[in-house]
Amino acid sequence: MFSSILIAIISIVVLLSLHEFGHFIVAKKCGFRVEEFGIGYPPRLWGKKYGETLYSINLIPFGAHVRIPEAEGEESQGKPRWKRMLVLLGGVVSFWLIAFILLTMVFKMGASQAVSDTEAGLLVNPKVQVLAVAPDSPADEAGLRSGDAIKELSVSNYQFSIDKVKDIQDLTEQYKGQEVGLTIERGKEVFTVSLVPRVSPPEDEGPMGVALLRTAEKSYSWWQAPQKAAEATWNLTGAVVAGWSNIITGLFHGNGLPKGVQFVGPVGIGALISQAAQVGVNYFLQFIAIISIYLAIFNLLPIPALDGGKLLFLAIEKIKGRPINRRIEENVTVAFFALMIILMVWVTIKDIARLF
Repeated sequence: MFSSILIAIISIVVLLSLHEFGHFIVAKKCGFRVEEFGIGYPPRLWGKKYGETLYSINLIPFGAHVRIPEAEGEESQGKPRWKRMLVLLGGVVSFWLIAFILLTMVFKMGASQAVSDTEAGLLVNPKVQVLAVAPDSPADEAGLRSGDAIKELSVSNYQFSIDKVKDIQDLTEQYKGQEVGLTIERGKEVFTVSLVPRVSPPEDEGPMGVALLRTAEKSYSWWQAPQKAAEATWNLTGAVVAGWSNIITGLFHGNGLPKGVQFVGPVGIGALISQAAQVGVNYFLQFIAIISIYLAIFNLLPIPALDGGKLLFLAIEKIKGRPINRRIEENVTVAFFALMIILMVWVTIKDIARLF
């Protein structure tokens, strides 16, 4: 467990550090002066200056930071607007590049892919996996997690092998209201849990309260893997955008969050990464790639304090034909940053309460 938590912390730090490195490398290529590139946040533990840039390691290990005075503030006025825009986009694009590289590795090593119940032929390690668990459902209370594979279902003196989604659906429907045992594979660990499928489950949840997917492993050649990774990155980006659009539309119409949807903060994300690390390397890399795509899209939102908000200010500056009042921009950014911190603290408290 400790090693999984450590992997989760390191993963978040590396992911956010590569994001800042995206800003850093584009700024260097555009001829901007970079004052500092630091891992973590001050107070500073170590620093070494090479050329004009101070490279540092800092005490607070929650990502990284880069100081580029010529990209923001008063010093930015002498730099072309398109170059400042490229510097901002460099960090966002880095998230998509990370996802693409990780998914290329996954497809080369052998990726679990969704297959239908009717698909036959040569399938390597076909299994029924848990895609999502509804809160407070029998599956949630039994400790099932996303990524778990259901290998067998037992009830009374009967034992059934599970190879298709329809197998588990038919059996839980048949034995609703009775205690059943599930043999679960989680990474290298195999164990059994018990639960009682609900007779009258909430709408769209099912007796156990899980979303299931049949998967099988397939690996690709060195030249096919990048193509599949590019397709997967594109499709995942579209899926994330569509999902967020549905959530925002629902909130706008007063419908609240869809069932099973929860906001998570750094603690919640760390817990999910830790769980993914326990399932296996491929699942872990896929999960980090998905988080990277989420962060890319989140950073593009036109919210002050995010890269998207800074791009919005540049667009307004372009339309007006003159720089925005720096005091106004800074005040708006600080206000939104404070709101984000408050939201993060609130979500983190909820994460801790849910996990512990």
